Amino acid sequence: METKTLANAPGIAERAYHIRRNALRMGEVQGQGYIAQALDIADVLAAAYFHAMRYRPENPAWEGRDRFLLSNGHYAIALYAALIEAGIVPEAELETYGFDESRLPMSGMAAYTPGMEMSGGSLGLGLSIAVGRALGLKRKGSDARVYTLFSDGELDEGSVWEAIMSASHFKLDNLIAIVDVNNQQADGPSTQMLAFEPLVDKLKAFGWFVQRVDGNDLDAVVAAFDAAKYHAEPKPRIIVADTLMGKGVSFLERREKNHFIRVEQHEWQLAIKALDSGRQA
Repeated sequence: METKTLANAPGIAERAYHIRRNALRMGEVQGQGYIAQALDIADVLAAAYFHAMRYRPENPAWEGRDRFLLSNGHYAIALYAALIEAGIVPEAELETYGFDESRLPMSGMAAYTPGMEMSGGSLGLGLSIAVGRALGLKRKGSDARVYTLFSDGELDEGSVWEAIMSASHFKLDNLIAIVDVNNQQADGPSTQMLAFEPLVDKLKAFGWFVQRVDGNDLDAVVAAFDAAKYHAEPKPRIIVADTLMGKGVSFLERREKNHFIRVEQHEWQLAIKALDSGRQA
């Protein structure tokens, strides 16, 4: 059975393009959604699924797999787009996004979707669950890693900081967290809702190996995953990824409020054309 590694997954930038395009096609089905987040995090997901992680598309429950936990369940459209590109979910299911009986509900549900490792509803729980999974794998003697993505808005939650402290205490060097810092949450800019900077200094003080990168610079993201995987110290690792909401579609990048957006019917094809144009450039 084939295990995905860098050697058989060339063209990470092309993968990121397809993830964005898949997300736009799903968004068009419902006419609205968390599209801006899907566009901003596509590079991180491409680097995770087509460079860093170990998995088998034909067997998403393979025991030796790396686990990817999506804490921010409203980013499910982005993860579905990656799972489709990875061959874990058939592309044909893209047209069912958000409908009754679909395996692709608008918020991530582990019981519904192949490759979805946790259900996302209340925010701030993914890192805590990831700590438990990573500790369990260590105690089983597994060399699998746990990856988890959460958002800067989740830094408002006390459970996140308890998990940050616990991961350091248990020396979970098989845990790689990614926090998407796009400075946007439902009520406004994240930094204005509850200030969390200087984030890198805080995380280092809690005993983590920390890197901060431009989350839309693929080379930087790939290098950060490599550094996180092979860091020698027995401590958990985190990548602080600064991203741009709506990345790749200029008129969505410029929207002042784009946490949850409605895109007019005629704009979907304009968005896809803008994405395609950027790819050709």
